[in-house]
Amino acid sequence: MRVLIVGSGGREHALAWAVRRSARVTAVYVAPGNAGTRDVAENVDIAATDLDALVAFATSQRIDLTIVGPEAPLTLGIVDRFRAASLVCYGPTAAAARLEGSKAFAKEFMQRHRIPTAAFAVCDNATSAKAFARTLPVPLVVKADGLAAGKGVVVASSHAEAEAAIDDMMVARRFGDAGGRVVVEEFLAGEEVSVHAVCAGTRAVLFPSSQDHKRAHDGDAGPNTGGMGAIAPVPWVTPADLDRVQREVIEPVLRGMAAEGSPFSGTLYAGLMWTAAGPRVLEFNVRFGDPETEVLMPLLDGDVAEFFLNAAVGNLPPRVNTRAGSAAAIVLAAPGYPEHAQTGGVIAGLGAASGANTMVFHAGTRVENGRVCIAGGRVLAVTAWAQTLAAALAAAYARLETIHSDGAFYRRDIGRRHLTVPPERMQS
Repeated sequence: MRVLIVGSGGREHALAWAVRRSARVTAVYVAPGNAGTRDVAENVDIAATDLDALVAFATSQRIDLTIVGPEAPLTLGIVDRFRAASLVCYGPTAAAARLEGSKAFAKEFMQRHRIPTAAFAVCDNATSAKAFARTLPVPLVVKADGLAAGKGVVVASSHAEAEAAIDDMMVARRFGDAGGRVVVEEFLAGEEVSVHAVCAGTRAVLFPSSQDHKRAHDGDAGPNTGGMGAIAPVPWVTPADLDRVQREVIEPVLRGMAAEGSPFSGTLYAGLMWTAAGPRVLEFNVRFGDPETEVLMPLLDGDVAEFFLNAAVGNLPPRVNTRAGSAAAIVLAAPGYPEHAQTGGVIAGLGAASGANTMVFHAGTRVENGRVCIAGGRVLAVTAWAQTLAAALAAAYARLETIHSDGAFYRRDIGRRHLTVPPERMQS
């Protein structure tokens, strides 16, 4: 099997690493990749959004399976283009990818199909957005409708802050056309959980639960980021909880998308808040999360490439095989991230030996003059897996402490609160 991974982040490095372990896989390519993916695959200098070049490459290299990492090529229709060229591509069509490409579409879709989510309004201008915001208690949430690289969401602690966020998105156009419409919604209190489902039409297989840590600094302080670390599985999420998510969230989405003429295949990632009334959807993504992928891939057992190939052609296996234990990933971020990430710094310590159950997944890295340097806001994620979460966290932090780049930083409290008294379970 010859596999192409589309993207350049830690998620794509983890996917390439996972499929590379398959006995059937003879070649892995990553387009465009990073400094780390070259250790497990061959990097190809094609942008993730250059659909013409990607189709041409996959055709010329007789690629058997393409796995798309980021959301942008999915919303642009890469799966549609590959299918038209008789190429197997894992992911949703452009029509199905609207679940992530437009927060307004996703919220209205949930409303139509009675999928639990926060009360909201879709607003086409700043005046109506501010008027609705004033009807909600604080805190409240303002979201840019379109793709904003994970940064188009503001949790406003006051109405004045909400109005400033609306002006930033809709008037100043900080996120370009993505902020042409906004979703204003009520704030949900509870515990955040990520649930990834591999889907094929109306069938789905759930992966272990995971939990991202989005704030930049310890104690959940600072601005939102693309993710500073993750753990899997979440200790308090039970099999019964996952069954409930499948019944109340995943299956209604698949039935609804099929009924509306856009059957969903690929990864459906439900970002949930577990409230006193049960799970409520914060957002949908139509691909694997980052850094969640970096903790999910090491927990998979069996032939990962074969699993994704079967899912892509509609022959979804009845379950995903996982190994016992926990995984933890800690993200090293560039100086100034997320507002003003400084790139170019040399990264030292990457050559140090890792443990048998530890992996450094590169994200924003590139090679310059034979040295690995910072090329993006989130630089890399150190992942470890072990029988217990405590052991996984200890191993990940121990490896990360051997890596250094001037000014780069990481959170020192990823998963920590799960090591003492688990957060109080929201009863429902």
